[in-house]
Amino acid sequence: MKKNILIFLVLMMTAPVALVAKQLSAVFSYSTFALAGGSPYVETYLSFDAWNMTFVKTAAGKYQATVEITLVAKRSDSIVYAKKYELNSPAINSPEEDRFNFIDLHRFALANGIYDLEMVIKDKASNEQPVVINEKIAVLYDATTPRLSSVQPMASIQRTMKENVLSRNGYDMEPYVNDFYPEQMKTLSFYYEIYNIQKEVGRDKEFLAVAFIEDAQFGKRFAPSFATKKYKSSEVVPVYASLDISALPSGNYNLVVEVRNRQNEMVLFSKVPFFRSNPSVEDDNIDVNIAGTFAAMLNDENMLNYYIEALYPISSVREQHYEERIVKEPGKLAEKQSFFYNFWKGRNALDPESAWKEYKTRLDYVAVNFSYPRTPGYLTDRGRVYLQYGPPDFIRDEKNFVSTRYLGSMTNMERELVGENKNNASLGQIFYLPYQLWRYNRLPGDDPNRVFLFWDELRSGFYKLLNSNARGEVRDPKWEQRLSQQQLNEDLKGEVGEQFDRGY
Repeated sequence: MKKNILIFLVLMMTAPVALVAKQLSAVFSYSTFALAGGSPYVETYLSFDAWNMTFVKTAAGKYQATVEITLVAKRSDSIVYAKKYELNSPAINSPEEDRFNFIDLHRFALANGIYDLEMVIKDKASNEQPVVINEKIAVLYDATTPRLSSVQPMASIQRTMKENVLSRNGYDMEPYVNDFYPEQMKTLSFYYEIYNIQKEVGRDKEFLAVAFIEDAQFGKRFAPSFATKKYKSSEVVPVYASLDISALPSGNYNLVVEVRNRQNEMVLFSKVPFFRSNPSVEDDNIDVNIAGTFAAMLNDENMLNYYIEALYPISSVREQHYEERIVKEPGKLAEKQSFFYNFWKGRNALDPESAWKEYKTRLDYVAVNFSYPRTPGYLTDRGRVYLQYGPPDFIRDEKNFVSTRYLGSMTNMERELVGENKNNASLGQIFYLPYQLWRYNRLPGDDPNRVFLFWDELRSGFYKLLNSNARGEVRDPKWEQRLSQQQLNEDLKGEVGEQFDRGY
């Protein structure tokens, strides 16, 4: 399995050496492979945009950014792998030279099973909270069953001159940690491994590895991109190939790989979704006539750029990349109108205009209620949550909340009277920073009673998401200690913690 996640660490960073605070961003994905004999392992990839990181001057007079990464794999709540390490960017002479990307690859063994993978990413030059990624991964390999590894897109491949973390089978393979292919990329390269195919086709027998691109919606093959090669069966067969995508129009596609026997019968297959942006190539099979639609009425390109940027909270990773690119290109009103119309048609094929109007109502609300100087409402945490999930079913807004709790020693009789556990202490007050608690009775595809707690750390009116129990959202086990300015001990739950558990 392979999963791409675009991570935006929306942080108000305080940079050392008076550098400008930036919004850290990275793309995360993972793949699974196996060694000969069926011993599986996992590779995790992080691709960082250096221009969105905080660079600090080093003792050597260079500038360098550092990210602290904590990786934990759990199975049935038991930790089976844990690693904490630091990743340094390449050193540069000036912070203005930061227009580059760099990658982290981490490889570790896992037995077969289903795991919860947690990755914590923190910019070491910031005191802000880290971002936590939670993913469920499946590792399913053995020594007898024919299987495919993950199909991993590659940015480059060259012969290994000196063994390093990118080395595999005598080559240095740099993963392409994205599912977005911009116009300047003319080929789609990929690598995967075939295991135990001799069990299916016979020892030392020939078989075919096939690869092609298909339209994600209709399954139609893109004829110019097709690759096939004969291999001889063995315990592990590595496959590296490239497909020409120079004439592939913009759209959503699947990279399809197949393993076929000598009778051309399919034995194994896998699909990897991706998005192609290629505005210079027209797709004759797609109707882009939007005349008379609501999108055609949006003739102010600056306003349309704003509307496209504001789609971020409800966009897929591929759409986010396309949106980020297209709004930076002036003079492409028709392309932007077409994208905008097809975006909403994909959400409501029968009435895309109604879907847009409903979203615009939310957008107007967050613009009025959540905007902050130099930060539009849709880029704030509250605005993003409101746009993504809609209005909450309940809001608790506290500006100066004070709670009374037992903080010192108590007799056994006192503990019984107040119903507190033995770890609690004498009676005292806890002062909390301003916060808002939002409850959703139910989110799509999630459990009931999902709660988001936002805090105003600097009492400036700028609220950030501190903790949530919704899937895929920020989780911080020490959130109440931070909200209470460390007045509450880590082993105690305060009154706001009880509010969070209740949802009110």
